[in-house]
Amino acid sequence: MAKTKKTLPAPQPTIAVNLALITTRKNHLNAIKLELKTEFVGIDYIIDELIDDIEIWYLMPEILSRPVVINLWGMTGVGKTDLIRKLVSKLDFQDRFVEIELSHSDNNSWNQNVAKTLESDHVNDGKPTIILFDEIQRFNTLDDDGKPVQNTRYNDFWELLSDGRLAKRDVKDEIQDQLQRFMFSTLQRKKKNTNTEKEEPTETIGLWQAQTSKRVFGLENDVSALADMTEEELLVLIQSLNQKKKIYEPVNHSQSLIIISGNLDDAYSMAKDISEADVDADIFRAYTEKITLVDIKNALSRKFKPEQVARFGNTHLIYKSLRKIDFETLIESEIGKIKQKNLEHFGIEILISQNINQLIYQNGVFPVQGVRPVFSSMMDILEANLPKLLFEALLKNITKIAIDYDFEKAQIIGNIGNNEFEMRIGYVGKIDKIRSGNLPDVVANVSVHEAGHAVVYGCLFGIAPLQLKSKLASSYAGGFTFPHQIHQTKQNIINKMKVYLAGGLAEDLVFGEANATSGRSSDREETTKMAIAYVRKYGFDENFQACYEDSSTISIDTNITDPSIEALIKKLVSQTRELLLAQKPWLLAMSKALLEAGSLSSEAIAQQAKSFGIDLSAKEENHLIVANYQDLLAENQ
Repeated sequence: MAKTKKTLPAPQPTIAVNLALITTRKNHLNAIKLELKTEFVGIDYIIDELIDDIEIWYLMPEILSRPVVINLWGMTGVGKTDLIRKLVSKLDFQDRFVEIELSHSDNNSWNQNVAKTLESDHVNDGKPTIILFDEIQRFNTLDDDGKPVQNTRYNDFWELLSDGRLAKRDVKDEIQDQLQRFMFSTLQRKKKNTNTEKEEPTETIGLWQAQTSKRVFGLENDVSALADMTEEELLVLIQSLNQKKKIYEPVNHSQSLIIISGNLDDAYSMAKDISEADVDADIFRAYTEKITLVDIKNALSRKFKPEQVARFGNTHLIYKSLRKIDFETLIESEIGKIKQKNLEHFGIEILISQNINQLIYQNGVFPVQGVRPVFSSMMDILEANLPKLLFEALLKNITKIAIDYDFEKAQIIGNIGNNEFEMRIGYVGKIDKIRSGNLPDVVANVSVHEAGHAVVYGCLFGIAPLQLKSKLASSYAGGFTFPHQIHQTKQNIINKMKVYLAGGLAEDLVFGEANATSGRSSDREETTKMAIAYVRKYGFDENFQACYEDSSTISIDTNITDPSIEALIKKLVSQTRELLLAQKPWLLAMSKALLEAGSLSSEAIAQQAKSFGIDLSAKEENHLIVANYQDLLAENQ
């Protein structure tokens, strides 16, 4: 007879799921997402990713076996730290939030490790916590040569990232000291009571000792409950834990949300152009849009050891630089706040023209520096001059002010009332002042030089350069021709060398060789570098098919390639000169237009080219100049 198989009872869940609470938190998180998008400009995509990535931590932290680690990477001033601080506030986690700036310096903190810092903030207890590690790039463990950096501070940061546990290294001695003190105190009291007829009343340990014991021994008891214990009672509790060795176990931070934030110049190479106020913000944006997770990991690998890079995980939120429209939206938003504040405080309606917006933009936007310079210019241009107009309006009991800017006369104009009173305040933007300081003759020279680059660029690539400038915010007159990204092929390298050579050759053609300037020096240097690579590295010269590049692993005489390199550049100079001569009418027209305007857009260049019978397209910032390889492949049978 077959035995009856016993049915085992279903396992009981160890975690109680509160669906109502989860739903409430989910709705709260969605509301926070919408709020943050109204408070930040141009980073909606980051806010979406961030809220999605913290969802499981916020809704059900008790199910996590490791802390959630999120990395934020971006250039300065894009809102990394501020976003986290506002998120913390909206989550009501201010009392469970710690901000740590890791570095090799001992100047900023008494604490030498993460555990001590968390203890000092009363959050080294394994409960849900938000920890922000800011400016992580300063905590590099490899120097510029790839050699290890000696550091004794915050080394437990890496074990926190590894499994979310922080060892109690620095409190082991304190644990023994506390245990011995309690044991000695209890023993002395017992001896005293045996020697006296009346037993001495036992006092509770009090709040301070309760807090200390909870921290040192990692007790789960409430502080108030511990404070009501006697030393004997506390000793019994601690000894029971000591026998199980629980008081030595690492603190489990699996319920923590760890945010790592930093600037990685190796990934954001354009971040080094911090003083560049003249490059279109959309151009920088196009470059940052191409930064990928692989680029971030490569940049990290140049600052940290491979096993450390792995501990950052794969959740990397990559900030793009702000677009032109983002800066314009930010300026309009800040102006709106100023208008609203003055209406509420003084009852005065303020109307501000778009000329003020333009003035703030062209003096306050440094694309790679984010929003901070904009706020500074807002203060300098509007908020510093507004009180003068408000004072007059209040004196005359007028409730309306219209503010404009006269670019020709460099004056802020305040119309108080319905044209009842006009006040003019002389003002020249700090960056405008630098631009206007360029000598006209020098700007004319720069205009021809940059027009030379642009003419050859357009003729050879069939598209207009992204931006053309001859008046810069610099104490030294200069300009630039901003190209698209160009795929490195034999013909494209030839074309690029011609574009570089064209600036100086245009000066020769228009002003005569005697008046040509040394401004071509960097162009010639870049041309030479490309010509060397063309011959020695890429093997595009049929006479030199070995690799003649200087190398410690390859022993070969590179000098024999010099005549070929010189002959190549000489040939390109001749061909570029002929091209410029053939397009001299367009060269002169573009030079004059650039001299007058100081800047030409891609669309303006393409439009002008049409009047000279040249059809150029104006491509977007992220356009790549590359051959039609798919079509070429299909043509091969």
